[in-house]
Amino acid sequence: MSESEEKGDLTEVHKKPVKSSQRVRKPVEMKRKNVVFVAIVAVVCAVLGAVWMPSFLERLTSTSLFETHIEYSRFWYTGPAMGILGLIVGAGLGRLIQQVYGKTFGRWDKIHIGDKVDLFLGIFGGLIASFPFLSFFQGQTWGIALTVTLTIGFSAVSIYALKSISEVLPWHRSAGLKRSTGIKVLDTNVLIDGRLYDIVTAGFLQGEMYVPKFVLKELQFIADSPDSLRRQRGRRGLEILRLLQADFDVEVGTYDRFSPDPNEEVDSRLVMVTKAIGGELVSNDFNLNRVASIQDVRVLNINDLALAVRTPILPGEAFDLAIIRTGNQQGQGVGYLDDGTMVVVDDAEEKVGETAHVWVTQVIQTERGKMIFASQQKPGADRSRNGR
Repeated sequence: MSESEEKGDLTEVHKKPVKSSQRVRKPVEMKRKNVVFVAIVAVVCAVLGAVWMPSFLERLTSTSLFETHIEYSRFWYTGPAMGILGLIVGAGLGRLIQQVYGKTFGRWDKIHIGDKVDLFLGIFGGLIASFPFLSFFQGQTWGIALTVTLTIGFSAVSIYALKSISEVLPWHRSAGLKRSTGIKVLDTNVLIDGRLYDIVTAGFLQGEMYVPKFVLKELQFIADSPDSLRRQRGRRGLEILRLLQADFDVEVGTYDRFSPDPNEEVDSRLVMVTKAIGGELVSNDFNLNRVASIQDVRVLNINDLALAVRTPILPGEAFDLAIIRTGNQQGQGVGYLDDGTMVVVDDAEEKVGETAHVWVTQVIQTERGKMIFASQQKPGADRSRNGR
């Protein structure tokens, strides 16, 4: 579990997306292009409908299929009616073309180069294997259909065979080591953390993000936990993922084939997937970060970012602090800064529930963060009085 989970001071999920000039709103740009494309197709179909459809209907009614021949060009409303029909059909056709193109060619750019090689080699092998059957069935009415079926079958078998030995193929074996895609692989704890959406919105984390299906499954398991605190964290993680998918480029489950064994631990599968796609692992898990670093996988830790941008506090500085509970030692009071840093104040037990003006006496830096010791008296005040 991450440090932020242990403290339980995670930030709440924003219900509305934050507007920012630095924010990359991919869906807005895509929607504009989609609207323009659909509009062009609709206008073209409307013009064709208004100009060409009346004459087409006249030729159609003049055939033997119809008993009565109708001259549609005589009616003034035929052209506008066919234009409106063409506009509606064109809008639907344009949307269908977009969906097919997005699912086919849009995914093609994200396919691993090794998988592309497997596909081409498999299809080529299928063509070579089915070529003798083309000569054998030549002249048969059903020969072409059978040959096409055999070609598809041989291609599928060839692709499956290449996939089964992908670990020993050179274009698969060295692909992950030679390239860095910059894809951010998200761990469960950074989604639960709650700060990820704001960090991405501010532009500190850019590029394509990826969530494995086994991480999503773990997140759903936490959201269904009987423990109310864990259930709340799981639901917050799902909400953060929903916001990220709505506003940014987030893929789910596309690269899970690089870690197909469901019996392995989630941490091991995360490292395997990240290394295979040449990505970067985003996680707050201290142990997972060490294991990933040992395997030459770059790790982005949100806690490290929080420490880097935290305002430095030095001994002698003063500020107001809300004392919320007593400390471990007698007379101590404890409060927290806005970033979650714990402040231990001497002789502040009576100030619990109140706000005190304190001076920093000592700052201790640990692996898990920073701890500050303070006092209600200004350092050196007693010495100045005694000197007088």
